[in-house]
Amino acid sequence: MEDKRTVVHLDLDTFFVSVERLQNSSLEGKPILIGGTSDRGVVASCSYEARTYGIHSAMPMKMARVLCPDAIIIRGDMDAYSRYSRMVTEIIKEDAPVYEKASIDEHYLDITGMDRFFGNYKWTSELRERIIKETGLPISFGLSTNKTVSKIVTGEAKPNGILHIKPVEVNPFLGPLSIRKIPMIGAKSFHLLRSMGIGTIHTLRMVPPDMMERVMGKNGIIVWRKANGIDPTPVKPYIEAKSISTESTFDVDTIDVVWLKQKLISMVERIAYQLREKQKLASTITVKIRYSNFDTYTLQKQIPYTGFDHILLKEALSLFDRLYQRRMLLRLIGVKLSGLVGGSQQLNMFEDTPEMTSLYQAMDRMRMRYGEKYVKRAVGIRTVKERNHNYGL
Repeated sequence: MEDKRTVVHLDLDTFFVSVERLQNSSLEGKPILIGGTSDRGVVASCSYEARTYGIHSAMPMKMARVLCPDAIIIRGDMDAYSRYSRMVTEIIKEDAPVYEKASIDEHYLDITGMDRFFGNYKWTSELRERIIKETGLPISFGLSTNKTVSKIVTGEAKPNGILHIKPVEVNPFLGPLSIRKIPMIGAKSFHLLRSMGIGTIHTLRMVPPDMMERVMGKNGIIVWRKANGIDPTPVKPYIEAKSISTESTFDVDTIDVVWLKQKLISMVERIAYQLREKQKLASTITVKIRYSNFDTYTLQKQIPYTGFDHILLKEALSLFDRLYQRRMLLRLIGVKLSGLVGGSQQLNMFEDTPEMTSLYQAMDRMRMRYGEKYVKRAVGIRTVKERNHNYGL
């Protein structure tokens, strides 16, 4: 083992379900499904009680209902989930020297060197107890040598548990576990490795790294290193201001509100696509305007974590309407998405149908193939007549 770091992985157990139970104690101990409430919806999250019936995330709701007819189905409340996620982050922020918010319900902490002043296990246990006391949410942690091992350790500690694997214990701990436990190994990689007779992490370690590279490309080497408990990936300090933004200074100052909103729509579409491409969700949106006399104003709003245009567009246009009060020529408009966390929003989790998500995925595939400028909402595109009118032609 080369790694001498101490990394904690904190994971809120069945996060959406836990928030629902905080708000309605009668849900305790019952099979809960969160997602689209019709047969055409999908399961976004489910309780441990529901999992005993073979239900899992992304399963069609119709199938889940067949497996567990008594399950309680809840559409879900992303606003509440975002609020509780921020509460947990604020608690961690107060105590942790370096932390990374990896997703809405996961954090990594690098507490290397703290053992000189506190016991790492004791310190992490106290942090967990504080989170439970102040939020009421169950949370598990894994404490070990790097991000990969700590995440796997947390998986073994669940539900609502704690586990510390010391450096000398890493390889014996990982060995008997299924290769499914390794982050990066999805269904396709799992079936490929199983077809080679590789089922456990110990067996995967025995495969020569050059063979792994031939089978899986560069990812094969990374997976092999992870199987050997090696992961140099740093805990990236979480900065709330981390953002994706764009702004545009006009060739001709304008007062044309219709055109300005079209411009804003086009800009939001572009950065929302970049957000999804990076597999991120945003929790804050900011709109900026600059008048012809160079007076500049911004307005921002915290929003439920999202990566969807239709949600971001609504908020951006609302902020613009509140900002643009002086009917005076504008020279610049901008928009920023910040408070970013990992979490590809692959499913429109609480809708009854997945059509909207399918549309996004199809549009994003077209953008990747043909370029961003070729796929736009009609409402965000100027006609020749509108463009000429804007320039006084």
